[in-house]
Amino acid sequence: MGRFDEDDVRIRPNRHGSRPRTKDRPAHADAVAGFVVAVDRGRSTCLVGEGTADARLVTAMRARELGRQGVVVGDRVGLVGDVTGATDTLARIVRIDERRTSLRRSADDTDPIERVVVANADQLVVVTAVADPEPRSRLVDRCLVAAYDAGMTPLLCLTKGDLRPASEVLDTWAPLGLDAVVTSRGDEGLLGLDEVRERLVGRVSVLVGHSGVGKSTLVNALVPDAARATGHVNAVTGRGRHTSTSMAALALPGGGWVVDTPGVRSFGLAHVAPESVLRAFPDLLPGEVECPRGCTHDEPDCALDAWVEQGRAGAAGPARLQSFRRLLAARRSTRDDAAAP
Repeated sequence: MGRFDEDDVRIRPNRHGSRPRTKDRPAHADAVAGFVVAVDRGRSTCLVGEGTADARLVTAMRARELGRQGVVVGDRVGLVGDVTGATDTLARIVRIDERRTSLRRSADDTDPIERVVVANADQLVVVTAVADPEPRSRLVDRCLVAAYDAGMTPLLCLTKGDLRPASEVLDTWAPLGLDAVVTSRGDEGLLGLDEVRERLVGRVSVLVGHSGVGKSTLVNALVPDAARATGHVNAVTGRGRHTSTSMAALALPGGGWVVDTPGVRSFGLAHVAPESVLRAFPDLLPGEVECPRGCTHDEPDCALDAWVEQGRAGAAGPARLQSFRRLLAARRSTRDDAAAP
């Protein structure tokens, strides 16, 4: 038998490249920190150098090594590659930091797949008009449920207060103890803007509301160079046109961020558990201990009724329990108020 050397060994070429496969992801210790301010068709606009003289916007693509993990507005990420922000350059997002909060929604109440809308926000600002169009309480309730589930502080912002006394609308949510602000149109511009700004400064706030409520007008007043498109309300249907068609995080002049979202017509809550809603009612929460196993909190044996009847939730207990169950009903509903004629 003859002797063989290396020239006699044939190696089948690797059609996937010569790099050996490994499950270990690179550490990317040199990755630059960025804040995602917009996502459009797979490309993310990231702010690099936030708060410094070298702050710049960098366009980036999600690295393949992240798998199916998606990037959303508000994410804190790690970037490699060209992070100069120069025209026609593209960086790669190689890391998504752990999210403090995640505002989620599903397509509808029967869709088990939840989608993260915004990450790392502190506050959900639910914007609704007192009139023109009429308030859609069921949609507002759904947004509140999503805020409680995400661990975000809800803020109710009523617009067009010059068309109707805001107190008539605020009474609907009074038992929830929500913080609320009211804006109205005046000869000198938008009244009540200072009160809104006070609640937003230094925080990351997401503005959500259906079309035509004046959300884009509010954003343009808060961030003068935002140039968000504004529209009108259809006199026949009472509904607004979708004006903001993209989601974007906008820097407030006094510090903080507002995330403007497109007008919503539905807010699916299939992913939200009743316990998540109950946590927003600390005066009712202790009463759950006596509930039967698997209690849905709207059945005859629910211990919350006895808890409230004994006065252990305070004088506002009955109204608070009613509001809690209304939010549960909003979670279970298979059609939302926006679909009503």
